[in-house]
Amino acid sequence: MKRMVIAACMAASISQINAQTVAQYEKVKMDKFITELMSKMTVEEKIGQLNFPGGGDVTTGQAKNSNIADKVRKGNVGAILNLKGVEKIKEIQKVAVEESRLKIPLFFALDVIHGYETGFPIPLGLAATWNPKMIEQSARIAAKEVSADGISLTFSPMVDVSRDPRWGRVSEGNGEDPFLGGEIAKALVKGYQGDNTYKTNSQIMANVKHYALYGASEGGRDYNTVDMSRQRMFNEYMYPYKAAVDAGVGSVMTSFNDIDGLPASANKWLLDDVLRKQWGFTGFIMTDYTGMSEMVDHGIGDLQTVSARALKAGVDLDMVSESYLATLKKSLDEGKITIADIDKSCRYILEAKYKMGLFKDPYKYIDVKRPAKEIYTKENREFARKIAAESFVLLKNENVLPLKKQGTIGVVGPLANTKSNMPGTWSVSVDLKKPSTLIEGIQSVAGKNTKVLYAKGSHLTSDQELEKRATMFERGLGRENEKRSDEEMIKEALEVASKSDVIVAALGESSEFSGESSSRTDLNIPDVQQKLLAELLKTGKPLVLVVFNGRPLTLNWEQKNVPAILNVWFGGSEAGPAIADVLFGDVNPSGKLPMTFPQNVGQIPIYYNHKNTGRPLAEGKWFEKFRSNYIDVSNDPLYPFGYGLSYTKFDYGSIKLSSNQLNQNGQISASVEVTNKGSLEGQEVVQLYIRDIVGSITRPVKELKGFEKISLKPGETKTVTFKITPELLKFYNYDLEYVVEPGDFDLMIGTNSKDVEKVKFTFK
Repeated sequence: MKRMVIAACMAASISQINAQTVAQYEKVKMDKFITELMSKMTVEEKIGQLNFPGGGDVTTGQAKNSNIADKVRKGNVGAILNLKGVEKIKEIQKVAVEESRLKIPLFFALDVIHGYETGFPIPLGLAATWNPKMIEQSARIAAKEVSADGISLTFSPMVDVSRDPRWGRVSEGNGEDPFLGGEIAKALVKGYQGDNTYKTNSQIMANVKHYALYGASEGGRDYNTVDMSRQRMFNEYMYPYKAAVDAGVGSVMTSFNDIDGLPASANKWLLDDVLRKQWGFTGFIMTDYTGMSEMVDHGIGDLQTVSARALKAGVDLDMVSESYLATLKKSLDEGKITIADIDKSCRYILEAKYKMGLFKDPYKYIDVKRPAKEIYTKENREFARKIAAESFVLLKNENVLPLKKQGTIGVVGPLANTKSNMPGTWSVSVDLKKPSTLIEGIQSVAGKNTKVLYAKGSHLTSDQELEKRATMFERGLGRENEKRSDEEMIKEALEVASKSDVIVAALGESSEFSGESSSRTDLNIPDVQQKLLAELLKTGKPLVLVVFNGRPLTLNWEQKNVPAILNVWFGGSEAGPAIADVLFGDVNPSGKLPMTFPQNVGQIPIYYNHKNTGRPLAEGKWFEKFRSNYIDVSNDPLYPFGYGLSYTKFDYGSIKLSSNQLNQNGQISASVEVTNKGSLEGQEVVQLYIRDIVGSITRPVKELKGFEKISLKPGETKTVTFKITPELLKFYNYDLEYVVEPGDFDLMIGTNSKDVEKVKFTFK
């Protein structure tokens, strides 16, 4: 046996050495190829590789005669943004590799944020699944679909930590926690890039964004200033970016905000010192859309100045601004930059193309037969329905859900009969006519024995101009054709309610009420919808509130008055039937909140992993004078991070530690038994939190450090075990050293961040 173990170890070592040798050989080969290519390039052609214009206005059949094609012929383009359709992409790539002087291929990029033509839940909804394996699979499907249409790079994952739901782009991220965000970042990178070899034509390059701290914008206002200590940056915001880098992400996008008084795209400390030197990132760095030219408005120089500063800071690719194309040659001639600066960035772009296999086969991602076979397939839609149902969070249920497939169901609300709002914001490639409405989803799942009635009941909001802003990009709710008054619409809804056995109220935000440039100061369900809901409740009929949202909303009144609340985010192409699956109990809800829901906007920012003050409010207290609290509302959230109910009940046993002492080179295990005490099979997310009780700097009251999603049949018990290592306890101290300090720790396990059991252990 001993010989067998030694032989196995030797084989593993040899395999590892062989893999390293192959990797080193491939790097030498790549370096030689690119060095030889760059020796033939003019300065203008090198600068051209750093130019990343949009190509969304190119028409199939006219691509060769377009303005963008002229630039490609001259070698003035390195990549193209927002050109959709394999035929158009093929035409432009042909210009690059057959009509330009050096025949350097292009790569093509698109926002594939939560699916391509098969849409998955918005990223905040995906995070609510707490299921990295499923999230990875969603990215794998998206990569297959988009690569079938000629795209080889996506602007995902977006991993900005945010504790402010006023910021509309929380819908695009993973919520407030760096650990959860990091796990999802790794899953998405693996889903898009596979094993990072790009051996197949369905592996595309991922792009982690927005580096860095974009989610901490002041006042929750998009593109706004960010200002925080570096100690807070590293302990609370930077981990998900680093997790993506460690997973091998191919590219990084800079954020719009400034950091330490410098816009991210001109911040050498951020891009070079941290990202490249400290974290070892070897891919390329790009700006966000017009992020280069926007630095002029930030006030740090004219276009030539900011472009030179960005290049020297480490930005390799200029998205849309064409600032590099317009100014870098002049800056080189004037001695403001060097040819080495240009060469460094050019090399990073060429390396990316080499790694993707585009020099070997420029048409690798261009197969006109693939789209019909691989995009929006039955299998992809089935998975979309499954992951959507797993993203929904049951917030309250007083014996209303699941519904019975019988009788009459009244479906009421402005979001009940819309196809275009189901996919959610940044679903740029979804055909908005294809998704089912909620009504259609309910009818299809309920079957012929159930009658479904419908009334719109109200507009999205009483403010007509606000509704226009919240229903952009063809997401309108028919207000312009509405002839009835508010009173008449409510009357119609009440007539439907009177004929129904149960009411499903489809209320909340429209898809563009959240997302980029959709910040809000009022997080209530809009006024006319609240009035409708109050009137429906007066009927005394059983009612389920189905909340559509791209952010945490302030549902204080609803929590007190509505018997059942299901939070459904925006579920993607198959949202309608997926919601019905959960409403009727075909799927037991298992989503957990990735972001705290506040009682009101005045509590923001509110997040579970806060620090204590010197005058903390005692546990269980609502108010105490001269303590850190509010005079008009408790410190508690409406729904805590990690919260989510089920149609069954899970009981947790006592936490068992393998040892109450952990040393520098060891590990201990923490185990808990979880039992399904209900009558239905269900899934539960078991969550591990740790608190460093005494530190050299102040530490959070708890931090998520592990989670596992398990499935339990009625009466079944499973043991969940977490491994605790010194690495799990590390943090950045006052001097930004990544350390673990000796002392006592609280270890907590539970169903959400608030409801946990606690034990202690000591690190020596």
